[in-house]
Amino acid sequence: MARLDVWLWSVRLFKTRSAATSACKGGHIRLNDNPVKPAQQVKVGDRVTWRQPGWTREFEVTQLITKRVGAPIAVQCYVDHSPERPAHLSTPVARRDRGAGRPTKKDRRALDRLRGRPVAD
Repeated sequence: MARLDVWLWSVRLFKTRSAATSACKGGHIRLNDNPVKPAQQVKVGDRVTWRQPGWTREFEVTQLITKRVGAPIAVQCYVDHSPERPAHLSTPVARRDRGAGRPTKKDRRALDRLRGRPVAD
């Protein structure tokens, strides 16, 4: 068995172990549909649910690891049962050239259109 926060960090679902611990403490992580603490023991076959803003991800534990490994090995330790990422979370990011200064009113309206916000012309 392995600690839940360590497993989440080891399979690269979180960048740091403290981020995984905070997510568990904040109630964003559930194990087999039950709220958990970071030290909860996880075993093969468990379902880990992770609530993110606008999206719920679900993973099935297939292998236990306690050391952080490379991404190709990490994806072999779980099966992702998550639904597809909602389109509104995959919006393009507006980028401006460095040193271009503040956006003009025309630029701001174009950014609002890109983000799907109503534009007052």
